[in-house]
Amino acid sequence: MALHLLVAESCAAQEGVLSQTLALPSARFSGPLKAALNTLPQKDVALVCDEEGLALYALALPGSGPVRVALGEGVIGWRLDAERVRHEMIVKACGVKPGIETTVFDATAGLLRDAAVLAMAGCRVSLAERSPVIGLLIEDGLRRAAQHVHLQGLAQRLQFVSRDALEQLQGMADTDDRPDVVVLDPMFPHREKSALVKKEMQVFQALVGEDMDADALLLPALRVARKRVVVKRPRLAPPLAGRKPDFVIEGKSGRFDVYLPANQHKQ
Repeated sequence: MALHLLVAESCAAQEGVLSQTLALPSARFSGPLKAALNTLPQKDVALVCDEEGLALYALALPGSGPVRVALGEGVIGWRLDAERVRHEMIVKACGVKPGIETTVFDATAGLLRDAAVLAMAGCRVSLAERSPVIGLLIEDGLRRAAQHVHLQGLAQRLQFVSRDALEQLQGMADTDDRPDVVVLDPMFPHREKSALVKKEMQVFQALVGEDMDADALLLPALRVARKRVVVKRPRLAPPLAGRKPDFVIEGKSGRFDVYLPANQHKQ
């Protein structure tokens, strides 16, 4: 599966930066996007830059639509209801308290689904994402949110700081910049039938792959987090690095393993 970069004529100013970041040649288009996508091998993935921003298209999944970071739309927009966020599992797992700003380092930011919920709950969230493509989607999504009157406050509590989570964690150790909470959500292979896995996540997984080195993040996270490390896992998956959490918050299809650094350092 190859990645292609398509840039609309109206976005020509961004073409050089995108091409350099991804080390990919680009192709411009001026007509309908569908026609431009149809010129590409249908087993591949396209990153498209047009008037609506950046989006991924999986050509092998017809009807899957664009994958983008859109803080006020779709499922993520629904989750950002002010009353709903306080009941979210990720908010409970991170120990967020009303009126107290919690600092969070999301080491595997992805499409910002959980990070945006934490920001809506009042957290200040720093973001890392090692995939250059997803990193570009994050930067684009935050830029567009900052221009939206109803999303500006949310965008201000989200900051993309690094493409290398391990390097960032190591740099924060023994400094005053240590966050209250470190969140890890490593990519885990889906065991369900493909029909049960959202097409959007199929695109994401096909591009990013599994986080084979995810175990290596847990110990640095425990050294950095002031209060807790939260690891998102499928319900039946083993704990990260085989290390037993202090407690678990479990849902229907997934769970959050919570590690308290003070307890874990005694092991």
